[in-house]
Amino acid sequence: MPQDRPDDAFAWIDAQRERRDRAGLVRRLSPRPADSPLLDLASNDYLGLARHPEVTAAAAAAAQRWGAGSTGSRLVTGSTELHTTLERELAEFCGFEAALVFSSGYAANLAAVSALSGREALIVSDAGNHASLIDGCRLSRAEVAVVPHADPDAVRKVLGAAEEDTREEAAEAAEAAGAVPARRRALAVSDSVFSVDGDAAPLAALAAACRAHGAALVVDEAHGLGVLGEGGRGAVHGAGLAGAPDVVVTATLSKSLGSQGGVVLGPARVIEHLVNTARTFIFDTGLNPAAVGAALASLRLLRREPERAARVRTVAMGLYGRLTAAGLTAVRPDASVVSVRAPSPEQAVRWAADCRAAGLLVGCFRPPSVPDGISRLRLTARGDLTEEQVGRAVDVIVKTAPTA
Repeated sequence: MPQDRPDDAFAWIDAQRERRDRAGLVRRLSPRPADSPLLDLASNDYLGLARHPEVTAAAAAAAQRWGAGSTGSRLVTGSTELHTTLERELAEFCGFEAALVFSSGYAANLAAVSALSGREALIVSDAGNHASLIDGCRLSRAEVAVVPHADPDAVRKVLGAAEEDTREEAAEAAEAAGAVPARRRALAVSDSVFSVDGDAAPLAALAAACRAHGAALVVDEAHGLGVLGEGGRGAVHGAGLAGAPDVVVTATLSKSLGSQGGVVLGPARVIEHLVNTARTFIFDTGLNPAAVGAALASLRLLRREPERAARVRTVAMGLYGRLTAAGLTAVRPDASVVSVRAPSPEQAVRWAADCRAAGLLVGCFRPPSVPDGISRLRLTARGDLTEEQVGRAVDVIVKTAPTA
């Protein structure tokens, strides 16, 4: 192991690299060609729209009209009429009063969680949440309670205990100031569909738990938009919570909509609050016009062809059914992600590499990306896959599967 030297500021990096090597956790970039021969079950292009002619043409047209870059932050020069149109149509499609577009889904999550909480607030976070929600909790400076995965009762208990603990203190402080006792700011945050196993959150029960204690609910629809709900309007819409005054949704434009960027949807007063307080909105360069144009074209395609959402779910269930019938351990998908268990991190990496050598591109999730420490192949169903392609993918995965 390399020894730290007084004149070597980054000697510690070499030690960490060696530990990653020994644990089989080294990650490497794998640039893809423009026309890859691989069958893709790794990307998040759920509806197969990233290369759709209407979408790419809209991206090119937006760049030609508005320029390659947005030229500044949204509050200076980075907002175009195209941004406003996309926000209006996203809000209408998903059933919310208003929407605000960000440069990424990650930035949208950081904004929603941090700007709606704060130092005196309480955040209740699902143990399976995406890293962007976790980082939003960290940046918020709020008290954060991490609860067991998909457990509304645990959320209810934490919110109830916190309310009880602060009720007398708040009442005493308010009485001393001659004011009405204030309720402690609180919110629960959850993915709508969890990115590791592809299981859906119990949104109706989560909303009920929040409402019982006056808390807000923030839901990340990254894997729900375009796949779940009526015509792909998302799991929140499907649960009857769209447009609720105490529900906020975040989403990415880089998955089902085949573009790039993120969005927060919710009550108009929440969106106005984010415009004035969210650091990843105020201080970040606006989403480039080409990405805005592409996302808008994809959204309009989905409205015109709502059957695309159902097709993704059909493909996912087809993958799951064939893989489990072949004896592999997979998690039943609620949306587009199909998770297949691997015996170890090293075998997961080798399995993915063997699939690639056989012409199939799959995802590989291993610690620390998985909260339960279990390594997996992560397959993403796409609505444009044919039955022949699904069958070929299953054959490759089964033939290359490691033995336990």
